[in-house]
Amino acid sequence: MTDRSADHVVVVAGAVYDRGRLLAARRSAPAELAGRWELPGGKLEPGESAEGALVRELREELGVETEPLERIPGEWPLKPGYVLQVWTARLLSGEPRPLQDHDELRWLSRHELDSVDWLDQDRPAVAEAGLRLPAVPVDGVRG
Repeated sequence: MTDRSADHVVVVAGAVYDRGRLLAARRSAPAELAGRWELPGGKLEPGESAEGALVRELREELGVETEPLERIPGEWPLKPGYVLQVWTARLLSGEPRPLQDHDELRWLSRHELDSVDWLDQDRPAVAEAGLRLPAVPVDGVRG
């Protein structure tokens, strides 16, 4: 099943969690988005599921393996013809690196979520993702 339809293209993003923190990625391109922060991800390809696209995009953009968990309720308009859907995801392996479209990554605890300039369309999903973070970051085991 694909989430691509005649009236819009779905862009999936990952609220990636590890050790009680959320991963934020700073855009390096395109110019109008450069310097602002987002949840990493990308467009669904034809015939791809949202979960499959998320795993592929996070592998390509960050060099990590992840497990999609649940979709955050809501869908947010991007540029005309595009909508954003966000999934929570658990880091399985690898250390995230900014390989494509990003120049910096940060792991943010719940109280640090407002320390970066999020893209407007990511803000509602980040707020919802923040509710899933512990009050205090967790040391040690991934997950």
